[in-house]
Amino acid sequence: MKVAGKAMRTIWLEADGVSVGIIDQTRLPHELVTLTLADLDQAAHAIRAMQVRGAPLIGAAAAYGLALAMRHDASDAGLDTACATLMATRPTAVNLRWAIDDMRLVLAPLAPAQRLAKAYARAAEIAEEDVAINRGIAAAGLPLIEVAWAKKNKQGRVDILTHCNAGWLAAVDWGTALAPIYLAHDRGIPVHVWVDETRPRNQGASLTAWELGQHGVPHTVIADNAGGHLMQHGRVDLCIVGTDRTTATGDVANKIGTYLKALAAHDNGVPFYVALPSPTIDWSLSDGVRDIPIEERDPKEVTEISGALTGGGIATVRLVPAGSAAANFAFDVTPARLVTGLITERGVSAASRDGLLKLFPEMKEKRAGE
Repeated sequence: MKVAGKAMRTIWLEADGVSVGIIDQTRLPHELVTLTLADLDQAAHAIRAMQVRGAPLIGAAAAYGLALAMRHDASDAGLDTACATLMATRPTAVNLRWAIDDMRLVLAPLAPAQRLAKAYARAAEIAEEDVAINRGIAAAGLPLIEVAWAKKNKQGRVDILTHCNAGWLAAVDWGTALAPIYLAHDRGIPVHVWVDETRPRNQGASLTAWELGQHGVPHTVIADNAGGHLMQHGRVDLCIVGTDRTTATGDVANKIGTYLKALAAHDNGVPFYVALPSPTIDWSLSDGVRDIPIEERDPKEVTEISGALTGGGIATVRLVPAGSAAANFAFDVTPARLVTGLITERGVSAASRDGLLKLFPEMKEKRAGE
C-alpha cells in the first residue's frame, strides 16, 4: 500500500539485519513515526501498547519478537520465556498464538546455536505469507463489490461500511476487510467507504481514514451509531469487517460494536461479510460467545481521548465526570447466523463449519486424527 505515493509496509527488518522496524500506530493519524525494536521486551510492549495491532500484524510481530529474543538467549529456557512473554500480551487475537506455536515448532527441535538464523528466516516467511494471504483475500472479495456495482447498473458508486481498522495497518500489507476495496479502487470501480469512528480507541477515525486517504480511496467518517441509519435509507450496499478470531462454526470476534452493525445489516437486508486470513480461524472452538476470551482494556481509553490541537500539538482530555467508572470491552462476538459470508484467501464460504471445511478440507482430516 502507499503512503504519500510510496509503497510501505507495517513491519520490516532494518538495514542492520537484526533490528525490526515498525510504524508506531499510536501516533497516527497526526504523525507518521517509525520505531526500531531491538529485543523481546520492546516487541512485547509494542504489541501490548498497540503500537502494532490487528490480528495478522500481531502474529508477524510476535514472530519477529521471538527472533529478537533468540539474539539474547537461544536456550530452551530462553525460548520458553519468550513464548510466554509474547503470549501474555493480547488474549483475543488467535494469530498471536498461531505464530508463537509455529515458531516454537520450528525452533524447539534445533540446537540453540541454530535457532537464531532459523528464527529470523521463519519470521520473514510468516510476514511474506501474510502478504500473499491478504492479496488472496483481495481477489476473493473483489467479485462481491463487482456484483454490487452491477446491481446499480454501474451508476453512482458502491457504498461499503467497515468497522475498526482491517486494512494494511492491521496486517503486513494489503489488509483483510479493506483489501478487496483497494483492489476494486485500483481496478476503477467507484467505491466509497463509510468509516465507523470505532470508539473508544477510534481505529476507524484515526487509522482506516488515514490509510484510505493515503491511497486515494473516497471515504467518510461517521459516528459509530450512524451505521443503522444509513442502512435504513439504502446508503450502504454491503458491509465488510475483519476479525481477530473466528470459530470453526463461523462465529467472529471483532472490535466492539461489530455485533450491533451485523444486527442492523440483518434487519435491513444488507450483506454483511467478514474478511479473514486462515490463521485467524480457531478450529478448536465452536461457540464464540461462550468460548472466545474478550480482552478488557484500560478504562482510560473510554474516559479520555487524545487529538491534535488547532494551534498544533497533541493533547489528552477527559470526557466523563471525575469519579465515574468505565468499562472497556475491546471485542464482541457476532454469531454466524448474522454473517452473509466469510472472505478467505481461498474464496468466500458460508459462515458455518461445512462452509469453512469446503475451503479447508485438510482441517477435517487433521481434526479427525487428533
